[in-house]
Amino acid sequence: MFHGSHRLRRWEQTDDVFQNSMLRLHRALDSVEVQSVRHFFNLASVQIRRELVDMGRKHFGPLGIGQNHHTDHISSDNQGGALHSLTEKPEDISDWTEFHERVEGLPEEEREVVDLVYYDGLPHEEVAKLLGISERTVRRRWQSAKVRLYSELNGDEPTTGRDPQ
Repeated sequence: MFHGSHRLRRWEQTDDVFQNSMLRLHRALDSVEVQSVRHFFNLASVQIRRELVDMGRKHFGPLGIGQNHHTDHISSDNQGGALHSLTEKPEDISDWTEFHERVEGLPEEEREVVDLVYYDGLPHEEVAKLLGISERTVRRRWQSAKVRLYSELNGDEPTTGRDPQ
């Protein structure tokens, strides 16, 4: 979400997302009794996802502060001052926001794998141990979630590779 988005980096840094997500998690832990490591990771992922969605809406929603301010692009050679690239459209951040919202709508088994792999950064092997399933099942759920998200975000029908009868 931050990679290649100087418009977003003007307003937020990855450390901000981390800190705000941890504050959300801390508040959530006051009202939720954690049942297991798996439950903790699920709770943490929800807080990260909510922070990212709220950040996208805050800065680039219809009334967002980032929608109404120009941000100069600072090139990698530190020359700076050039107008931002025309290839980065304002809807890029809203696309990311929609992505995070769509993750929330995934079936529970797929969402849990996406949470652990994407938001928590765990390797498939650790996800398999944590969920008590095989790595093959983790890879299948990960792939299924990616196909479903891609289809939903592009307005296509999800493809399963099977011939409908």
